[in-house]
Amino acid sequence: MSTDDERPEVPAVPRTRAEMRAAREAAEAAEAERIDRAVASADHVAPPVDQGTQRAAQSTAQSAAGAEEAAAREAAVREAGDREVAEQEAAARKMAAFEAAAREDAEATALPPVPLATEPVFVGAAPVGAAPTAADPISAAEAEAAEEFPAPPVPRAPVGREAPHTPVSRRRFALTLVAVLGVLVVAGTGLGIASLLQGPRISDVQVNAAQAIESSGSRVILTANQALADIDPAQVTVEPAVPFTVDASGRGVGVRFTVPLDDSTEYTIRVADAVGAGGGPKTTLTTSFTTPPSNIFLLRRDVEGKDKIFLTDLSGEKAVPVFEHDKINDFRATSTKLVVAVEEDEGSRLLVMDRDGKNPRELKLPGDGYVGAIQVSERGGLVGYSYSDKELSDTEGRASVLVTQSLTGDGDPQIIEVAGAEASVFVWQFVPDSAAVLFIDFDGALSLVDRSTDAGVQALGLAATIQGISRGTYTAIVERLDGAVVELNLADGSEQPLAASDPDYGIASSITPFPGGTLRHVVARDDEGLPIGQVVVRVDDDGAATPLVEVGSTDSILQACASPSGQYAAVVVAPDLANNAYDGMLLPLPENVETHLIDLASGKEIVALTGFDASWCQTAPRF
Repeated sequence: MSTDDERPEVPAVPRTRAEMRAAREAAEAAEAERIDRAVASADHVAPPVDQGTQRAAQSTAQSAAGAEEAAAREAAVREAGDREVAEQEAAARKMAAFEAAAREDAEATALPPVPLATEPVFVGAAPVGAAPTAADPISAAEAEAAEEFPAPPVPRAPVGREAPHTPVSRRRFALTLVAVLGVLVVAGTGLGIASLLQGPRISDVQVNAAQAIESSGSRVILTANQALADIDPAQVTVEPAVPFTVDASGRGVGVRFTVPLDDSTEYTIRVADAVGAGGGPKTTLTTSFTTPPSNIFLLRRDVEGKDKIFLTDLSGEKAVPVFEHDKINDFRATSTKLVVAVEEDEGSRLLVMDRDGKNPRELKLPGDGYVGAIQVSERGGLVGYSYSDKELSDTEGRASVLVTQSLTGDGDPQIIEVAGAEASVFVWQFVPDSAAVLFIDFDGALSLVDRSTDAGVQALGLAATIQGISRGTYTAIVERLDGAVVELNLADGSEQPLAASDPDYGIASSITPFPGGTLRHVVARDDEGLPIGQVVVRVDDDGAATPLVEVGSTDSILQACASPSGQYAAVVVAPDLANNAYDGMLLPLPENVETHLIDLASGKEIVALTGFDASWCQTAPRF
């Protein structure tokens, strides 16, 4: 054993009150025994004396010994108490050092809270009882405390289980993720199976009901919750009945209406026996939508003030002016725009604006001149008009040439040419739902040209006038030079006579087609050819005729046209024509005109409004 370490052994320190009490009693007993041994030793070495002296000496010695013994005992007790206090203080210091060392060990090995770490934290684990290294020194007091009071063993993780942030934890997370995904897959599969068992259902419907009453070609798109097997158009029905086409692909079924729809009407679409692409039960896909009430634009001229364009409901009680000017010659409306021709001293101006009259902009004209017979092609995005130069003579200037240009104002105006020359046009119309133009020049030649292609001009024979063109059928009603009225198929050039009405009201001066029939303006004349009355007759496709508006010889019917769907009719009447002076506009009309709105289903008049040039009409009234 080495003698370098001469530190005295530290006695065991009591840790409880009972042990401290036992130690104190043991110390007192040991001290008393030591005193007894000292007294006995003194008696053994003392010299003999006589009895008296001996007794006196003994008495004195006993007294001294008793005092000495009492003092010794008291000193021993004090020494034992001091030693006990010192030992307790030493034990307390060692315990404090041990607790400090234990806290430092705990802090050195504790893991930081993972959620607060911004970077991965890795803490190395040392074996229990491993000696400290130079990089982790401990004090002598800590070493001594460790020797006296070894640290309790650190709990170990169960066998086969590792600390957080180990591959096992990552494997556990991966297994949990796989389990969750598995549950989702099973749930999705279950829903898919349930869907297949229930058959297809509608998940979305797209429709623009407001546009549907303004123009033909609007669509309703039904989207199913799964891909569908091929849909036959015969599977699709629409109530109330209206012409339509069907195109279906994947999950979508598109229903396109070839004519505008009625206002304030609920339409129901059904797709019968719809089946998923993968098979399963048959179901009927059903959806409904309601169209909004109609509005109409009217022009009111005022010879003493400004002319105004109004937007009104069909009752006339909510009329709102949207545009005014000193002289408004004509206007047309699309579902989003107004096109207005105004007159000024230097000639005409052509304006395009929003339907509320805001954001007007001027379109470029071919020159300084006059504009008339305005029409619009919403599908083609075009405006068309007849144009004449302001400076016009027999040898110079352009007279009544037909011009088309973009509603956006992009590009220059395009003048229609026939055989390489600008053609002067007597009458013309846009073909509904297209960019094609049908016109008759001053030579009587009827021609068709599509402004969306470079196909050129298609000749269609000779004609006296164009009565109208049906929506959605590409069929024009044309009066030939011999007076015959025919239905001309513009796609292939074939034609057939227009059937007479039943009863027959005679030859119509104007015919306006609408979906389901025609409006025919008939003038009754006496034997000398003078007008004695006028009537607007509704003639259905089967020829059945019903009179709508009748006037006497003093009044005049200027125009009759139908709403886009044929639900209503607008009939323009000039009352008391003999006393109703014409204005001085490029399109001269009587100062007092009325527009009568008729419900074509019942034949009853809804209201009579002041004004003319209803936005339902494709062209302005003719004089």
